[in-house]
Amino acid sequence: MPKPYVHAELDSDLVGLVSRVHLRRVARAALARAAAGRAAQLSIYVTGDAQIAKLNRRYRGIDAPTDVLSFAQGPETAGFAAPPDAADYLGDVVISYPRAKDQAVSFGHSPQDEIAILVVHGVLHLLGYDHDQVEDQERMWRIQQEVLSGLGVQWVP
Repeated sequence: MPKPYVHAELDSDLVGLVSRVHLRRVARAALARAAAGRAAQLSIYVTGDAQIAKLNRRYRGIDAPTDVLSFAQGPETAGFAAPPDAADYLGDVVISYPRAKDQAVSFGHSPQDEIAILVVHGVLHLLGYDHDQVEDQERMWRIQQEVLSGLGVQWVP
């Protein structure tokens, strides 16, 4: 089975602050735990508050920046048929670097660790995990904790 393909993109002013290699490694760890054996592709985009606020307003009706957004791509939205051996395109995860940096300070860890938390959280949403109901939240938090522990990231829900 081929390694999942993770495209990582950064706003130009974030180059040197965020590692594309780190983003890909974290996303692949989440996929290995939550979607083992599934050929998958996804994109991660790290941006600023203005861009994520624009997306949040457009797609969620919330006129404010947020830390992470996930845009799942399912068969019903793909628009075309893929070859049978093609990887599933799961969707996009968008992260606000300023929110991640502020949250890192609040929670007492590095921005890199906070970005890892947000990447795992976003990837799990792409895979259909949610935290609206208590049972779903417990399941999602457990998987998130397992992935982050495996990466050496301390996380307390």
